[in-house]
Amino acid sequence: MFRSFDESTADDWVPIGVKFDAFQGEITSHIIGALKLLATLDLGYPIDRYQHSLQTATRALRDGADDETLVCALLHDVGDALAPTNHGAFAATMLAPYISPDNAWMVENHEAFQGYYYAQYFGGDPNARAAFRGHPAFERTVRFTDTWDQKAFDSGYDTLPLDAFIPALNRIFSRPAWGPHSKAGA
Repeated sequence: MFRSFDESTADDWVPIGVKFDAFQGEITSHIIGALKLLATLDLGYPIDRYQHSLQTATRALRDGADDETLVCALLHDVGDALAPTNHGAFAATMLAPYISPDNAWMVENHEAFQGYYYAQYFGGDPNARAAFRGHPAFERTVRFTDTWDQKAFDSGYDTLPLDAFIPALNRIFSRPAWGPHSKAGA
């Protein structure tokens, strides 16, 4: 086995490729683990970030969202525990190989759009999302934040359990990374 890449041979990479492929096949379970980590965060919201994620996805599902958009709704805040100051970019980077560029853009920029409801309370511009007007995913992101995300803090809402979303997660993360879905609009 090599000590640095420049010493490696094709034979060295065979078992690495096998292990990588096996790991890739388990990606959904690793992502679920990261999602569940959100239940440990107490950031002062009416419900925890995990319940918020489930509720956002529940609202999207009940509104007829396709699998890809549903998975985006479920995982849009997954970065809160690991990258709180750029959680949208974190989630979008994780999702990008499996989703359309428009949905990746939506996830990456959802916080700027969500700020419409609260940015002024932190000295920000509640109309910051207007700077993105004209982007192909602008209306998609407005719909995501206005219809599902910003409403998903209701402790009395009939939120579906994670099991309701496992089939969609499996379908999205069984796609080949960087396949045609990642190059076309949604």
